[in-house]
Amino acid sequence: VQLQESGPGLVKPSQTLSLTCTVSGGSITTNYYYWNWIRQPPGKGLEWMGAIAYSGSTYYSPSLKSRTSISRDNAKNTVYLQMDSLKPEDTAVYYCNAYRVVVTPNDEVRDYDYWGQGTQVTVSS
Repeated sequence: VQLQESGPGLVKPSQTLSLTCTVSGGSITTNYYYWNWIRQPPGKGLEWMGAIAYSGSTYYSPSLKSRTSISRDNAKNTVYLQMDSLKPEDTAVYYCNAYRVVVTPNDEVRDYDYWGQGTQVTVSS
């Protein structure tokens, strides 16, 4: 599975950020895959923002839920992130991630973890 993030590199404060994660090599509706958005501000650790499941259910970080929306287009095999009311502290590298855990018929647990290369987003006037 390959993931490619895209979006504007520079956004002004209070504006809305829209990012796209284009997926190839697998379907976003494949069972048990969770498609995550994760970001990393400069000098800080990774922050999970939210996810959309293979079923279409969505999950959000409580701290970002009020400003974040994750959606998908099955026909385009693409996942989207929208974030409103941007602030300078939202400056970060934004990553798209695909994660899946399955148990094989032999009772082996296998996990699949794929990342895009990330896209820099800078919030500045």
